[in-house]
Amino acid sequence: MTLLTSHFTLEELTFSSTAQRLGIDNTPDRDVAAHLLMLAMGLEKVRALLGAPMRIDSGYRCPALNKAVGGVANSAHLDGFAADFICPDYGTPLQIARAIAGSDIAFDQCIQEGTWVHISFDPRLRHQELTATFGPGGATYSQGV
Repeated sequence: MTLLTSHFTLEELTFSSTAQRLGIDNTPDRDVAAHLLMLAMGLEKVRALLGAPMRIDSGYRCPALNKAVGGVANSAHLDGFAADFICPDYGTPLQIARAIAGSDIAFDQCIQEGTWVHISFDPRLRHQELTATFGPGGATYSQGV
């Protein structure tokens, strides 16, 4: 295991059951690996805020994996800046997103996406707080969490 920070590994931030199932190589290049270190440092701040372990469901996605899971073309996952996660010992995704939004953690996006939270540490750090709603035409996003 390649430990990036105290609580997050490279393998955890690149693992994908979809990639395994489809035989997609989701190995990051050097630039993405550097971004994953930045992501892990941001996730450490979130973990400290929540005071509980987080389960990462999706971190880095190579282009083939992003396409396979229906990710958007400009997804921060492609650059290694984003992760989708839950933290059941803290609360619901809505409670988690609200805690992050109300904290002093610098983030690019914090999106409450129903059953998980999307957090991005893209260097733009726009502090976008969004809620996703899923319908037949895909996801729509509204301001606020």
